[in-house]
Amino acid sequence: MRRVVLVHGAATDSRVWAATAAALRGPVEVLCPDRPQSGDLDTEIAFLAPLCEGALVVGVSGGATLGLELAARGVPIEGAVLHEPAGGSLAPGMLDHVAEGLRTGGVAGFGRALYGPAWNPSRTTATRETVAAEFAMFGAFEPAPLGEHAARVTLTVGEHSPPSRHRCVRALCEHLGTRQRVLPGVGHAVHLENGAALSALVPTG
Repeated sequence: MRRVVLVHGAATDSRVWAATAAALRGPVEVLCPDRPQSGDLDTEIAFLAPLCEGALVVGVSGGATLGLELAARGVPIEGAVLHEPAGGSLAPGMLDHVAEGLRTGGVAGFGRALYGPAWNPSRTTATRETVAAEFAMFGAFEPAPLGEHAARVTLTVGEHSPPSRHRCVRALCEHLGTRQRVLPGVGHAVHLENGAALSALVPTG
């Protein structure tokens, strides 16, 4: 049975995947781990790598960024569907509004700025310090070559996401040699807006 690992981003936890997991369960084994949210990339990858070996990785936002890092470090994943990861120097200034949301509104300001109205504070138990550490980690991320994994990675962007997100995903795909898909009717928080949008891209055979 194919295994799918759903990787959450900042200011969320495994509960954010409820709709996506429900759409997948049955034909595949679904894992929704709660990451350490340590603010340290090595710690996050060490936690995820054993779970993701031989699996298809699905991630949104920071979870998508971690999916890119897993592939770049050579973790033997089956493939990945990654929605709007960070672009590092390929997308300067893209998250300035999120930094401002955190500065002025704490966790609630951060979540609203990043995910939009589909997110609310019940989506996380993380403190402001935890979210700030995660945001710093993802802000320092730089995409590295994916090697042979590139052909098995699809990057997605929401139809309703801002132009900066579309530019970022295009730049990442050109830089890394991955496939790209535009998901209709959704924005950045695809897992909250339409949980089946990502599950539809997961092969179940």
